[in-house]
Amino acid sequence: MKTERGKMLAGALYNALDPELSAMRQKARLLCHALNQSRDDEVERRTALLKELFGIDDHLPWLEPPFYCDYGVNIKLGERVFFNFNCVVLDVAEVTIGDRVLFASNVQLYTATHPVHPEDRASGLEFGQPIRIGSDVWVGGGAIVCPGVTIGEGSVIGAGSVVTRDIPAHVVAVGNPCRVLRPITDADRMRVRHEMT
Repeated sequence: MKTERGKMLAGALYNALDPELSAMRQKARLLCHALNQSRDDEVERRTALLKELFGIDDHLPWLEPPFYCDYGVNIKLGERVFFNFNCVVLDVAEVTIGDRVLFASNVQLYTATHPVHPEDRASGLEFGQPIRIGSDVWVGGGAIVCPGVTIGEGSVIGAGSVVTRDIPAHVVAVGNPCRVLRPITDADRMRVRHEMT
């Protein structure tokens, strides 16, 4: 029989009060607390905490505390990911984040969900659905990404949006519920120049 952790990661109903999962969440919360209490000049300490929280040695995010997550190890990070202040990632299912993804302040990524039927919900069991965010995505301040959502590469999610369904690549999407506003085109280029002085 599968463990509760195995059920959780497979997207099946699981018992969140399972001792293994409770211990993993406690470890992540203690690491988040230590990270959130650390100072900007404690670079080595923050690096060590991030490595332990995410269970990796490379591709560490640039993260502005405070930051909160359920497990940390279920967050798969690309290169140069940035989390601004007060982001929350409920990673009961895998959260896959591509390269150069920017999260503004107060962004929330929720993989955790509960049965819709009240009798099923009363069982206390829950489940999760993975979130996938492609490379070069920018998620605006206060946006919420719901369970099971995929955001295509290069897209922009407007501030305050609630993303309840998949968003294709290379679009601007806004609102509650979040909808595609328009494609991103060459007209959006700012023609960044690098000048030597």
